[in-house]
Amino acid sequence: MDRPVRVLVVDDEEAITDLVAMALRYEGFDVSAAHSGQAALTQVSREPPDLLVLDVMLPDIDGFAVCQRLRNAGRDVPTLFLTARDTTEDKVHGLTLGGDDYVTKPFVVSELVARVRAILRRAGRLVELTVTEYRLLHYLLVNARKVLTRAQLLDHVWGHDFGGDARVLETYVSYLRRKIDDAPPALIHTVRGVGYALRLPR
Repeated sequence: MDRPVRVLVVDDEEAITDLVAMALRYEGFDVSAAHSGQAALTQVSREPPDLLVLDVMLPDIDGFAVCQRLRNAGRDVPTLFLTARDTTEDKVHGLTLGGDDYVTKPFVVSELVARVRAILRRAGRLVELTVTEYRLLHYLLVNARKVLTRAQLLDHVWGHDFGGDARVLETYVSYLRRKIDDAPPALIHTVRGVGYALRLPR
C-alpha cells in the first residue's frame, strides 16, 4: 500500500490515546483517535482504518458492542482490544466477537506495536490450504485450548485405518505454521511428548 497504514485508537483516557498514537506514529503509521464508542463508529464509517486499537470500557457504547456493530455492518476491520478487563471470559468474548488480539493494561508499548504489526501481516491475506491442511486446522480450531494427542489428530484427519508414517503429522503442522502462524504470538503449540494445541493469544 502506497499510503501509510491508518490506525484508529479508541480510548476514553487521553493519556492512553496519546501514548499509543505517539508510539505508532514513530513507527510510520497514520494515527487518529476517538474517545467514545459512537465517535469510533462515526470515524470508521467516514474513513475506514486499516486497524482498530479498541478499549472495552468506553463512556457510551463499550468496545465489545462497537466491534459487534462493525462486524454486523460487514466492516471487518482488524481489531486489537486494549483494556484493563483481564478475565479469561472477557478475552474469549472479545476474540469470539471477531477481535484479532487482546492486550491488557498495563502494557508494554513495544509489545503493542509488535502485535499491531503481526495483525496487519495476517489481515486480508488469502491463505490457500489443501484438503488435509484444512481438516487439520479445523480440528485444532474446534478443540481450541485442548491438548490433542498425535493419535487423536492422526485418527481424525487421516482416518482410523491410516497405515502411513506418523511423521506426516509433523510435516503438515509445519505446513500450517508456515501459512498461518508465521508471526508472533504463536497459535499452534507443540506439547512435548503428547501432541499439539491451538491457543489464542493471551
